[in-house]
Amino acid sequence: MRLEILNDGYSRRTKLLFGAIRLFSGHPMPDAAKLVFYRPEFYGARAKEFTHEAMRGPSAWSVGDRELMAAYVSEVNGSAFCVGAHTATASQAYQDGQRVAAVLADLESAPVEEPLRATLRMLGRLTRDGEVSAQDMRDVLAAGVSPRQVEDALAVCAAFSITDRLADAFRFEMLSPEGFEAGAKYLLKRGYR
Repeated sequence: MRLEILNDGYSRRTKLLFGAIRLFSGHPMPDAAKLVFYRPEFYGARAKEFTHEAMRGPSAWSVGDRELMAAYVSEVNGSAFCVGAHTATASQAYQDGQRVAAVLADLESAPVEEPLRATLRMLGRLTRDGEVSAQDMRDVLAAGVSPRQVEDALAVCAAFSITDRLADAFRFEMLSPEGFEAGAKYLLKRGYR
């Protein structure tokens, strides 16, 4: 059930900001952004900080890798909005939409490096089953992933497992392909703050 509060539960100042963004970008404010402006002291400020650190903080994973992880976790969760948003962002970050599409279509045959494939496989299992085994972790480490990279990937998974559920619970409105592309440009330029 879509809550009407996502459409109009904001201060006058925030509504003016949304209007200005629409005017200058030519696209409506995505529901994901609207959600962090609604009761920011309860959810939004903390969510932005955590997600920004997971997606743009220091890491051996590239921005494209982390955006691909977000898209992959969202695909496993079946969150259409987040798949669209992070597929567009990963595609722009890599400058290779075919690579991103290949991973989402069939991870095992996709043209990605083995450390990333092993990590995505582990994130998929965690997202799908809610747990991973010691052997799953040994497999990821054996593929050349560092313990810190595992932590970073798990942070991405946590951020998007939460966001995916909120997107579906609040029935985020799908954007046009142009809207997702515009959002991706913003995320690559500004991050999640």
